[in-house]
Amino acid sequence: MSNTVPSLPVFLRLLDRPVLVAGAGHVASRRVDRLLAAGARVTVVAPTAQARIREWADAGRLTWHARAAVAADVDGQLLVFAITDDGDTNAMLAKAAAARNVLVQRADDAAGSDFLVPAVVQRDALQIAISSDGHAPTLARILRTRLDAWIPRAYGDLARLAGEFRDRVKTRLPRQARARFWLRVLDGPIAEKVFSGRMTEARADLDDALSHPEAALPTRGEVYLVGGGPGDPDLLTSRALRLMQRADVVLHDSLIAPAILEMANPDAERIHVGKRAARHTLPQEDINALMVRLAGEGKRVLRLKGGDPFVFGRGGEEIAQLAEAGIAFQVVPGITAASGCAAYAGIPLTHRDYAQSVTFVTGHLKAGELELPWGQLAQRGQTVVFFMAVKSLPIICEKLRAHGLAADWPAALVIEGTTVRQRLIVGSLTDLPARVASEVVQGPALLIVGEVVRLNETLGWFRPDSNTDTQA
Repeated sequence: MSNTVPSLPVFLRLLDRPVLVAGAGHVASRRVDRLLAAGARVTVVAPTAQARIREWADAGRLTWHARAAVAADVDGQLLVFAITDDGDTNAMLAKAAAARNVLVQRADDAAGSDFLVPAVVQRDALQIAISSDGHAPTLARILRTRLDAWIPRAYGDLARLAGEFRDRVKTRLPRQARARFWLRVLDGPIAEKVFSGRMTEARADLDDALSHPEAALPTRGEVYLVGGGPGDPDLLTSRALRLMQRADVVLHDSLIAPAILEMANPDAERIHVGKRAARHTLPQEDINALMVRLAGEGKRVLRLKGGDPFVFGRGGEEIAQLAEAGIAFQVVPGITAASGCAAYAGIPLTHRDYAQSVTFVTGHLKAGELELPWGQLAQRGQTVVFFMAVKSLPIICEKLRAHGLAADWPAALVIEGTTVRQRLIVGSLTDLPARVASEVVQGPALLIVGEVVRLNETLGWFRPDSNTDTQA
């Protein structure tokens, strides 16, 4: 059994309750801030105080005694925070608190504390506490900062909406039906409207659902068309991650990194629908039909695609089929391979001195041919990014030279960009095909053509060999 010190998760129901804070440094200031927000009646004892504490005292929000703490300060307190820089003073206050059956927290001694105060992520009434049991408070604060960035602010709105209807739900529904009702509300279409900022619609839908509980909020299927980015899981958007974790079934392409796929709901069914060059597990028409069928069965379908679904991802075709079938859908853009791979390769897609525009084109061969506006692509002052261009690389380089670009015009192939296996092959329109032919190229690759490629020599920053993350 653990002998760790229990944590005080959050400051709740401290309205007008007396709390002593001994010390007035940075840590004490943070603690006082939270106590005041909880409505506590705060007394600060310290010879000097930070500006914020002095301002609060001048405004009458707390009492500050500008002197050293003494044992008698503990009298009548609900909680005591011993946060001075003097260990003897903290020990004295802890002893005095113990004699008076008052809970104490020592900033310098977790084992000598009756409770610990964790880092807290707050979304209105919704609060998430993070504690390291006093071993690494800085780490807890780091995690708090990250969670604060990841968790949508709308969760506070969702909690507030639930609070508005809580009493009505208790009155209207029997106990055994409430949990199922709230699960459908808080993890279904109503919640999605809250996250989309449509609070009025969400409130109306919840009111309607409560007025007709016999309908039991029937599950309506929906498709999430999500861009998984170029490969690095850290490049997923927070919205993409949230929807990935809600899915009942995942339809994924071959180019989705396993590390990204693992971030989807672990209980969701996974269906590989393939899609590599010249190798399709399912034709596009069958993928469209599968999404319609699964959503029609009431399932939340995650269509997970590499990069951005609207940049050579055929996302437009897929949602057109969904719209025709009357299936609800959401589209979450991802970082396209062009911007992600270029950034990790240290190649700016635009640059004031070298490229005033950027063009994305597909290098995918159709019946051995590549029909592109070569005259427009073979221009100075721009960057051209070719997707799916490994097989057509010799043709691309030949055509660009034939239409006016210099033989030594810079070009680079980024292989498995943004991952720990990233490789960069740099050359010119003349020698890049031979350089690539001498290498074993597996996985997705992107061709970048333009003078900005030269900037990699000074701007390249990503060193895959020194990256210890696992993105296999």
